[in-house]
Amino acid sequence: MSRTALLALLAVVALSACKKEEAPKAQAAAVAVPTNGDPNAWQAYASDVVKKNMDGVNSAPFVYFLPEESDPNFQDQYDAQAEKVKSDLTRGILEGNMLAFVSPASAKMGDLVIASFADVAAGSMKGVKVLFIGQAADNERVKAAVAPSGVNYVFVEAK
Repeated sequence: MSRTALLALLAVVALSACKKEEAPKAQAAAVAVPTNGDPNAWQAYASDVVKKNMDGVNSAPFVYFLPEESDPNFQDQYDAQAEKVKSDLTRGILEGNMLAFVSPASAKMGDLVIASFADVAAGSMKGVKVLFIGQAADNERVKAAVAPSGVNYVFVEAK
């Protein structure tokens, strides 16, 4: 084989390899929003949404979940999550982290976020992402509560 033919063959192989790398990768189907209060379904949904919003996040996200309000242990779980969020915020959240909030009880989760951010110092959370997965009716009030802290707020409507 001549040297020119060999170079041409190598060029063709290299180009075909590049084309294979450029082929779009099949994405997994999105997890649908649960139509009931099944906590496992909600957690799978939350995991899917969180994964899709990890851009700019450098470590494992803090994910806070509340069951539906009809759950017999709702108040205990609400109190525990509120304490956990407050504790995490008091310790401080570093730039490049994410706090994700999700619940079939969107209004109650909104209340929890608002109460938790009440004492956060203005501008103290720059570079932190807050992801709120809930109902559109709760978006603006949650956004207003977290904005002074300087977070990058992202809302995903659970519909």
